[in-house]
Amino acid sequence: MADDLIRYDLLVQDALRSVVRKVLGDAARDGLAGEHHFYVSFRTDYPGVRISQRLREKYPQDMTIVLQHQFWDLGVTEHAFEVGLSFSGIPERLLVPFEAVTGFFDPSVQFGLKFELGEGQAGEESAAPAASPGAGLRAIRGAGSEPSEAAPKVPALAAAPKMLGADKPEAKPAGKEAAKAPAKPAEEPAAPEGGASVVSLDAFRKKS
Repeated sequence: MADDLIRYDLLVQDALRSVVRKVLGDAARDGLAGEHHFYVSFRTDYPGVRISQRLREKYPQDMTIVLQHQFWDLGVTEHAFEVGLSFSGIPERLLVPFEAVTGFFDPSVQFGLKFELGEGQAGEESAAPAASPGAGLRAIRGAGSEPSEAAPKVPALAAAPKMLGADKPEAKPAGKEAAKAPAKPAEEPAAPEGGASVVSLDAFRKKS
């Protein structure tokens, strides 16, 4: 078999990342449409990612955020998105390059994408200025302020990239105890106090 000198795999991933960029850009401009909401996974150690030291210590490699009821000032550029979220009652500001995104899932329609980072990309020092990914961000207030009453199961994404079917996800009520419990790998995403949901990237992978 001939070598793929064109690198179709990278071209396809770039094209599908543009889907994530378009969806988040529309949400930034118009707010969330209907029941749509998004789980976005990314590598916290990827060059250009900006999160607080508190979150970086808690999630040194992988992190998943939920954009649903409580988020604000969502801004999107060609290369990155920025958003405000509250974690256990503490407001945080996150800036994530699209190249750092490893998973995207919309539970309302069971649509998901999974991406693989190139070898050696995560964990490298960024040569570009830290502020450059967020330049020119357009912002809008997030829709709604009530915390989620049910956190849907995130189905496994086997290959990268892959689009999911249209089966309806199961929903598990997130009570007060579940809301206060910290997120753990390979568990269903719960809604912590303050509105922002964080789960491990393992939730996007097949469970043994």
